[in-house]
Amino acid sequence: MTEGFATQEIARGLKDVVLDTTETSFIDGAAGKLLYNGYNIHDLAEQSTFEEVTFLLWHKRLPTRSELDRFDVRLKASRTLPPPIIAVIRLVPQAHPMDALRTAVSALAAFDPDASDVSEEARLRKATRITAQVPTIMAAHDRIRQGKDPVAPIDTLSHTANFLYMLHGKEPDEDAARAIDIDLILHAEHGSNASAFAARVTASTESDLHSAIVSAIGTLKGPRHGGAAEAVMRMVEEIGEVDRVDEYIQHMLAEGRRIMGMGHRVYKVEDPRARHMRERARLLGEKLGQPKWYQILQRIVEVTTPLRARGISLNVDFYAGAVYYLLGIPEDLFICMFAMGRVPGWCAQVFEHWRDNVLIRPLLHYTGPMDLEYVPLDQRE
Repeated sequence: MTEGFATQEIARGLKDVVLDTTETSFIDGAAGKLLYNGYNIHDLAEQSTFEEVTFLLWHKRLPTRSELDRFDVRLKASRTLPPPIIAVIRLVPQAHPMDALRTAVSALAAFDPDASDVSEEARLRKATRITAQVPTIMAAHDRIRQGKDPVAPIDTLSHTANFLYMLHGKEPDEDAARAIDIDLILHAEHGSNASAFAARVTASTESDLHSAIVSAIGTLKGPRHGGAAEAVMRMVEEIGEVDRVDEYIQHMLAEGRRIMGMGHRVYKVEDPRARHMRERARLLGEKLGQPKWYQILQRIVEVTTPLRARGISLNVDFYAGAVYYLLGIPEDLFICMFAMGRVPGWCAQVFEHWRDNVLIRPLLHYTGPMDLEYVPLDQRE
């Protein structure tokens, strides 16, 4: 044990430890502010597209019209999966969608033409392919587990519209596609959260981009990170009716149980992303004749008002599950929706780390026994 290490302060979970500098996103948890490369999340959610935000995260600036058009062409051209990847997906039809996604992304590395090229240009090409292919993997697995054939992607639809087309076998209307587009923008990047940190750790060893994304997917699967939207919708379905909210929530609070979709490791006020999913949940519920899910959520907000004084407010996933549910997305795909949106952010974090790479290797404070005498096996009782 090195001198002085025993008295060094331990930051469990690396809480409040600053890992590095970043230009990718800025988060002010006290003010409820989020910027991507300097641009406010409200402006991006209201005016931008997922394709444009992806370009922003990778290039640190907004694209011109011609740049965005060229990038969109590259994304669309990268959607189709190699046939062996479809074969891999067919081998795991009953796997959890996150397991299928993790497995397929890992296998994609074997078929990527730039697998061994570590140049910045090759890294961008790989990131483009992964971003484009993740929705195809998700939709293909969901259809295969239903005994259906995958729907091939088409290049006449946007990133999000094409995903819904591949998932349901029909082109979505504009409201549905825009709802998911906004959702992916809101999930695209969020600093050094657990999955982004996992991607950076893998990248710091000079491993490849696919490995870094696989690390991130595996980390996101954990319910402490990526499961809130699914848990919120399960709670809402269990409540069932608005007039049951008060009793249900008061019972949860009396038992000291956590209200899913509320509270955040960083935000002490309402997550700035929540307002955009709230509006989409309301609009879709009214349009589809299912307003009660939004009404239940709103009543939960009212009943839990006292929690705000303790810094427990809504996060982005509180309304997201209702949006997914209304659009016919299976509940066990909700975490994959998070992953689909976050791929550009993971890639941006990896690119940023590689520009001045340092191996991430924290220490552990040893508290076990010291200098024990080894007893040969035949002398142990």
